[in-house]
Amino acid sequence: MLPRLLLSFPSPKSSLTFLSPPTRFLSFLSPSFDLRSPSMAKPSKPPMIGIGGGGGGGGSSEVGISRKLWTKSNRDCVFSMFSPFVVSLAAGNLEIESFRHYVAQDVHFLKAFAQAYEMAEDYADDDDARVSISELRKAVLRELKMHDSFVQEWDSDLVKGCPLNSATVRYTDFLLATASGKIEGVKGLGKLATPFEKTKLASYTLGAMTPCMRLYAYLGKELQSLLDTDQKNHPYKRWIDNYSVDSFQQSALRTEDTLDKLSASLTTEELEVIEKLYQQAMKLETEFFVAQPQLQLTVVPLSKVLDSAGGCLMLFSDFDLTCSLVDSSAILAEIAIITVPRSDHNKSDDQIVRTSSADLRNTWSLLSTQYTEEYEQCIESILKTETDGKFSYDRLSKALELLSDFEKAANARVIQSGVLKGINIEDIRKAGERLILHDGCAGFFQKVLQNEKLGAEVHVLSYCWCADLIRAAFSSGGLHVLNVHANEFVYNESISTGEIVKKVETPIDKVQEFSQILQNSNGEKKHVTVYIGDSVGDLLCLLKADIGLVIGSSTSLRKVGTHFGVSFVPLFPGLVKKQKEHVEGSSFKWKGLSGVLYTVSSWAEIHAFILGS
Repeated sequence: MLPRLLLSFPSPKSSLTFLSPPTRFLSFLSPSFDLRSPSMAKPSKPPMIGIGGGGGGGGSSEVGISRKLWTKSNRDCVFSMFSPFVVSLAAGNLEIESFRHYVAQDVHFLKAFAQAYEMAEDYADDDDARVSISELRKAVLRELKMHDSFVQEWDSDLVKGCPLNSATVRYTDFLLATASGKIEGVKGLGKLATPFEKTKLASYTLGAMTPCMRLYAYLGKELQSLLDTDQKNHPYKRWIDNYSVDSFQQSALRTEDTLDKLSASLTTEELEVIEKLYQQAMKLETEFFVAQPQLQLTVVPLSKVLDSAGGCLMLFSDFDLTCSLVDSSAILAEIAIITVPRSDHNKSDDQIVRTSSADLRNTWSLLSTQYTEEYEQCIESILKTETDGKFSYDRLSKALELLSDFEKAANARVIQSGVLKGINIEDIRKAGERLILHDGCAGFFQKVLQNEKLGAEVHVLSYCWCADLIRAAFSSGGLHVLNVHANEFVYNESISTGEIVKKVETPIDKVQEFSQILQNSNGEKKHVTVYIGDSVGDLLCLLKADIGLVIGSSTSLRKVGTHFGVSFVPLFPGLVKKQKEHVEGSSFKWKGLSGVLYTVSSWAEIHAFILGS
């Protein structure tokens, strides 16, 4: 077993982003990661990052099951919010026929909800839980009355005569089957011989209802925050208000608190049943939103927009910290240090001479300390550049020449130090195969490449010293056809010499490579370029692309961008604004060098925007 070597990482991100040991690094690979072992266990996926909201467990400091499950449902929540129906509704230009159809479906949906609440109330043994569920059922009946007013306002005959779609049927059937005790993989619920068994079924029923309540409460708040203060004539303001008001928010919390209380005494196996029901309900809810008919052109998903316009997608992405959880330089540093004993053992005179493990640690420490200090000084110098507050790509490009000079000097020091000598390419590949990517990253690229109709090209542009590491990281997920543009190690047979073939060292190199790829691309179809990045080094490419997506929370990127007049807009509000400004009969146009970049917090947002659910 390898020693537990520890590395830490500073806030600046570039080709040399690591601090001096000791701080732990191997946790980003696998707890059992061993370069010497021919078979190493794949790491499990990291936990999802939630979107806020969720049950409060009655104010307890302990997080209840409802909040845990909501946090895990990040992906489905994003797909619902980015659906064409929700984006158009938020923009206020959803076709009225689409809304009529939605109201008709939702009436059936709410009737099933009221029935399920009534059944859960009968099952619950706890008096407080019965009262809570009774109040929730009454709230649903009030919501049905609101829908009746929608029916009267928007042509009752058209709404009443609207047939149920399959997504509505799937959710209502699932909900009522759950409330009746017909749950896949669960036996013996039909008898309900004891109060405990009845309460357990009540908790299962709430598990299938809670995600809908939380999702609507979340969407109501999100959409309400996008309404202009003077936007009294928004056609769907009453719908948005209904789900953003305190009374509905409290109903959602009450549902979650009731689920938490009912499930408090359940076993681990029974809690797993609730989790499966919750997840299935969230997926069915997303399908419900996606199934609503679209009678107009919408800004999402981008793939559909491109298809209707006869265009194609050219997708570009950075790698370090954009795709990966840790910077590649730290991985290479770790490999260099932990493989020293094996490389030095029984080496012949003609093999590449390597320094000791202790010397390597010390050298990496000195290099990283110097890098961090000089990086901060470089950013400070860039921020002292005079600007007039307006967006200027040329001024930004000129200022980033300072960063380019700095990166070249830092890389030269690394090469001169000899710390990259003697690394076996097989160790690099093994490390790459076990490298953990951000949740949803590999899956997104797989979906893009599987979509033949989209016909997308995918290019990865990276400062990484060793492109083999990137190729291995993606190939482990079956992504062998990605175009990787990065620096390359020089090898003597299979052992690195310490030299690097320099291809992409700086922000200027990146944007030149980006431009060259576009110049060499097939010109038969009009292409839309999307660049995904997370650091100052990505700024020029982000801005030059038709759509620049900033993932993560790099402070230096935002400071430098803002200094040169770049606007950072959260993606969902940006899409709603673009939908709102759309003129019927025209197409959506995206154009680079606008000075606007869109920010995202997860790959799920990128997936939902470009591909849909």
